[in-house]
Amino acid sequence: MPPTPDPAAGAARTPRTALAELLAGNRRFVSGQPVHGHDVTAAAAVASGDQQPYAVVLGCIDSRVPLEAIFDQTFGSICVIRTGAHVLDRAVLGSIEYVVGQLGVPLVMVLGHERCGAVGSAVEALRTGQRPGGSLAYVIDRIAPAVTEVGAEDPDAHPLAIRRHVRRTVATLRADDLLAGPVVAGEVAVVGALYDLATGEVALLAEEGPEK
Repeated sequence: MPPTPDPAAGAARTPRTALAELLAGNRRFVSGQPVHGHDVTAAAAVASGDQQPYAVVLGCIDSRVPLEAIFDQTFGSICVIRTGAHVLDRAVLGSIEYVVGQLGVPLVMVLGHERCGAVGSAVEALRTGQRPGGSLAYVIDRIAPAVTEVGAEDPDAHPLAIRRHVRRTVATLRADDLLAGPVVAGEVAVVGALYDLATGEVALLAEEGPEK
């Protein structure tokens, strides 16, 4: 059974220590030596105690990227939000604002992943000029600027747009009215990262530079 969380642990965490803790969990996952594994029993849920998450991870709905598992996290440790290609809307932004403002979470991670289907659909839509119908069009429209910036006709548009879309999402969150102040003060960090489907590794994206 996982240990009961330390009530004081959340208060002591900083953006730097929160990021280190999250990436350490991914290393355990990749090495096949998780601490928590897939302990999803009711007993594990009860043992989680009060909610004291140290990070919120915004990721994609892709079924191959279960966020708690790839970071080796247990109940109560991280908040997870998943949308197609981590697209932001007001509900997502409000949820992140709540977690940061009310729960004191010091780290927001935007996690993209290789071979993202939603980004691939956006690339195809811009190349063909055929915009999908329904609410899927909203998702495609939110990804489209990243595709346009890297060039829809570029042979590597798909992987390049995945990275650019992560960086654009990070920039949007850092500029959010309720997040910008804590970010500037160093109380909260918003970082972008990429998950490799082949290896299971999570790599932080550089702040600026070419999409490689």
